[in-house]
Order: sequence, then C-alpha cells, then structure tokens
Amino acid sequence: MKLSIIIPVYNERKSLELILARVQAVNLDQEIIIVDDGSTDGTREFLKKLPEAQAGSPVRIFFQDRNQGKGAALKRGIAEAAGEVIIIQDADLEYNPGDYPKLLEPIAAGRAEVVYGSRFLNNSRRVFIFQFYWANRFLTFLSNRCSGLALTDMETCYKLFKSGLIKSIPLEQNRFGFEPEITAKLAQKKVGITEVPISYQGRSRREGKKIKWQDGFNAVWCILKYNLFK
Repeated sequence: MKLSIIIPVYNERKSLELILARVQAVNLDQEIIIVDDGSTDGTREFLKKLPEAQAGSPVRIFFQDRNQGKGAALKRGIAEAAGEVIIIQDADLEYNPGDYPKLLEPIAAGRAEVVYGSRFLNNSRRVFIFQFYWANRFLTFLSNRCSGLALTDMETCYKLFKSGLIKSIPLEQNRFGFEPEITAKLAQKKVGITEVPISYQGRSRREGKKIKWQDGFNAVWCILKYNLFK
C-alpha cells in the first residue's frame, strides 16, 4: 500500500530538515505532502529551495497564503493525498517515523480502517510535561465518555486512515480541534479504531510547542459539539 504522509508545518525551520530525513529513511512506498501554514521563520524559503519539490518527486509541497491552523493544513493535505493510507506527521521531533511499519500492520492485515498511535501504551517514553500530560488524559477521558470509545490517547498526532474513509468525512476545525472532531465523527460512523504503542519525545513551550491553553478549552467544546450536538 502506498502511504501518504501529511506534514503540516508552521515555523519549524530548526527541525524540518531532520524530520524530513527521518521520514524518507523509512523503507515504504510513500509520498510526502508538506503543507506550510504561513511560516515566517525561514521555513517557506527552505521549502522553496528543496530539490524534492521538483515535478515527479515523492515530495509535494503546498503553501497556505496565510496562517490558518493545523487543521486547515491537514484538510489541504488530505485533499491532495494519493495514497491508499494517510498518516499525519508533525514537523517537530516528538514522534518517530520508525513507528510507521507497526502502525500500518493492522490496516495491511485487514484488521482496522483506522489506527491511533498511543503514547500511553508504551512504558518507554520521555516524561511528559505535567500540564500537557493531565490535559491529554482529561480530554481523552471526556472524549471517551461522550463518544463511547475506550481510547488511551485521543490527542495523539499519529493517526492512520484508509484514504477513502478520511476523504469522505467533512472536516470543519482549522486548529487543534481536528483531533476531537475526527474522533467523534469516526465514532459516529462506528469505525473500529486500533491503538498501537508508539515512542514519544515530548517538547516544552521553550522548545517550540505551539498548543495553548485556549486550545484546551476549544477541544472541550469540540468534544461536546461533535459528540452531543451532532
């Protein structure tokens, strides 16, 4: 199966080159779709000079005309994806592309249409920042309570979808509300979700983490909106 790897990018010049190399090092039939969401730190200039951006390359690059949010970049990437399976890859170094093969295995074996990579099923991980850890735990609990699922990590970046499935779901959220929105809509479709343990190297705000406390409140609203007020 061909894997479409969608990388939403906003001001990740320091880590982008390394994460791109790590993704390309994974021995899979893949295409890489990079969506720059209005970066201002030199990321756009770096991307425009990439030789991989030439026609016919497995790396395809798209530029948003202004910063709209991670969800908006993902919607653009999903629309452009040509693979049978789609995975989301953040441009920072928190998630390890070396986990792709085990994430793909349930779909390749015909046991799942969607796979979530859980940071909480793996005993070997970097210690979480306190507030991020408990925010993730609370949001996952609330999402499960409203959707009827039993996930351990709703907010994970690593989500794999069969392409036809994710393309069939209308998405609204332009920021980090993508995570609770897509989870709620998958639950309503009664799609089976398999969780696979992944490695994780979380970063702090000082290291460039962009999620804000306001996004936590928006996530709560999205959980309620897409589960209870559908």
